[in-house]
Amino acid sequence: MDGTERRQYPEKPARVYLFGTCLIDLFCPQAGLDAVRLLEREGIEVHFPADQTCCGQPAHSSGFPDQARAVALAQLRLFPEPWPVIVPSGSCAGTMRHHYPKMFADDALLQAEAQALADRVFELSEFLLEVARVRLSDRGPRERVALHTSCAARREMGTHLHARALLDQLPAVDVVVHAHEAECCGFGGTFSLKHPAISGAMAADKVDALQETGATTFVSADCGCMLNLNHTLQKRGGSLQGQHLASFLWRRCGADAGEAR
Repeated sequence: MDGTERRQYPEKPARVYLFGTCLIDLFCPQAGLDAVRLLEREGIEVHFPADQTCCGQPAHSSGFPDQARAVALAQLRLFPEPWPVIVPSGSCAGTMRHHYPKMFADDALLQAEAQALADRVFELSEFLLEVARVRLSDRGPRERVALHTSCAARREMGTHLHARALLDQLPAVDVVVHAHEAECCGFGGTFSLKHPAISGAMAADKVDALQETGATTFVSADCGCMLNLNHTLQKRGGSLQGQHLASFLWRRCGADAGEAR
């Protein structure tokens, strides 16, 4: 999957589900709240099933298919209504959309359930742009921003294109391209734990490229990448820090709803 998939997009729905992801739940709850605010700003009612957990990506990418299936199975029936499932992470959305049906290939009934769910999964920026068809009104000062997109988000979901298109709607935001934009930040879930030296070197290359742009912030729709790069930047003592795309967009346009922070 190269991110160039052509989807048939539905009309804007009245209601959606939010799949919050583990990292947002544990480390970046504000990004989840800002994602809800962006959706509600478009007149969409957001439902959050309380029993949701992990999408199963860590086990799947680490070579533990049975454990990944068990985690995925726990999510399959949490979204019974035929509403879109919005995921504020390209890598998690990619797992649910592209890998869930494959995980259950040996069980026709479960595969059908997995495919039905997969067809309703949208990464947040993709949904905002292609389904909600947002038109953002920029209320912030001029700002120089770099974009980082996770490997899975870029190659499975094409969400670097959606994120860039949303940022392009903000006239006072200058989006700069950094030298390592298409490369991995070194996080890779369990990769960073199993190969810390390689992971650290990859993060250093990415941070060097970000700092060379002169950007005042960088944005990413994947919290794993954002946390990895922010921690690397913090160790260097610089002022550059990243924000989740949802929080950045809400900061720039939330004044439309009278709730900007």
